[in-house]
Amino acid sequence: MAGYAPHMTSFWSTDAVLPTRLPLSDDIEVDTVVIGAGLVGLTSALLLAERGRAVAVLEARRVGAVTTGASSAKISLLQGTRAQAIANRHGTRALSRYVAANRAGFDWLLEFCAAHEISAQRVPAITYAQQPRESAAVRAEFEATRAVGLPTQLVDELDVPFPAYGGVRLPEQAQVDPVAVLAAMAADVEANGAQIFESTRAHRLRHEGERVVVTTDNGQVTASNAIVATGSPVFDRRGLAARLVPERSYLAAFDVPGQVPEEMFLSAGSPTRSLRWAPTETGRVLLVGGSGHVVGRADGEARHVADLLNWANRWFPGAELLDRWSAQDYHPIGELPYVGPVGPGGDRVRCATGFAKWGMTNGVAAALTLVGRITGTPPEWARVYDTWRPGVVGTLRAGAEANATVAWHLSSGWLHAVEGGPSLPPREGEGRVERHGLHPTAVCTVDGRTDAVSPVCPHLWGIVNWNDAEKTWDCPLHGSRFAPDGSVLEGPATAPLSPREL
Repeated sequence: MAGYAPHMTSFWSTDAVLPTRLPLSDDIEVDTVVIGAGLVGLTSALLLAERGRAVAVLEARRVGAVTTGASSAKISLLQGTRAQAIANRHGTRALSRYVAANRAGFDWLLEFCAAHEISAQRVPAITYAQQPRESAAVRAEFEATRAVGLPTQLVDELDVPFPAYGGVRLPEQAQVDPVAVLAAMAADVEANGAQIFESTRAHRLRHEGERVVVTTDNGQVTASNAIVATGSPVFDRRGLAARLVPERSYLAAFDVPGQVPEEMFLSAGSPTRSLRWAPTETGRVLLVGGSGHVVGRADGEARHVADLLNWANRWFPGAELLDRWSAQDYHPIGELPYVGPVGPGGDRVRCATGFAKWGMTNGVAAALTLVGRITGTPPEWARVYDTWRPGVVGTLRAGAEANATVAWHLSSGWLHAVEGGPSLPPREGEGRVERHGLHPTAVCTVDGRTDAVSPVCPHLWGIVNWNDAEKTWDCPLHGSRFAPDGSVLEGPATAPLSPREL
């Protein structure tokens, strides 16, 4: 099942036509190797290539196959309730730098879209209260954003069909088609002399003196620098992975009779409800997102999808479902993203992660930071992204709580894995972990085929759980995800789940 495709397809990818790029076929040497062809990876590659650097991009699947290509693609400096969360943890000065970084990403990305004739709709962003108790968070976001100079406004009434008890509004934000952005960016990367290799998974990274060597199935890349732009950094087993909470959220595109809301909306509380529209040849399509949860820890992912669809059908009667899909993001336990060395004390291998669902602006700002540090000209706001910034008590406490939860899932997963299991294969669309002899085994049936693999995630040995919405195996520790046959889909794991005999 090497050609396995997830059971939910992004609206952006349904009709997109991107050229297929060849995999790496031999050993090469470059100045910088970039792992991952999403927004961070391609922006970094483009910035370096424009400066005359030799660059190679390694993508395990296709350009835009993971987070960027599945995002809602809101480009906004109003980011739900992020401003108050950052200010409460780090203070107004840090928030000011964070906003400056996002503004730089905002401006660069919209200038790129304009230069490449990519449609970007300038619309207001609104964080709204979906119930009265969320009004305090709305006001707190207004106060936090105004404190750092954003021209936000409090709005008492919103012209929407769903429950809303006021909101905070920021004019002149933007929304785009993320796959169109990545397609243009990839073409620009190659036009500037850099190489993009698809279907090329990076398995290992080692240091050889002043160089790094990345090994793939079909060759290796030797470089002076490596940028790991893979969501959760691959090759990281103890540092940043333990400071990230992997989150999966769901999105759906609808053809709605009548008008759709003009602005971009995001609820201030849970369950999250995110809305925007997208232009098509026949009119506007409504995109609704939310119902998120920690990866591998949901009590039935299909229930979360149904919750989102039911909400949309309730408040937009007659809405016709066009596509439904999901995206994975990583929430930093310290609230600020991590951009810089993967490990303390080294600067040859850098990464960018922890955007908390705001990767369109943070992703570009991260690329500006990474390239600035490689070339010796980092932006003045870049330190707000430091991967190994001095810790504070709150961050340490959050890290302890997050890792205690990881430890619980590790131990409980193994306890369930040693239990016996039924002898009949799972029904279509179902999967379970059971014991066959002395070995725990993950068994599932998808599209009429039954597969058996080891349930042990090769990243840090958690026991995977079955995702009944997407028909995948998801690790509850750090968010690695695998196809029914065990092949890697995303997350920090770089090796597949080993096959088992039934």
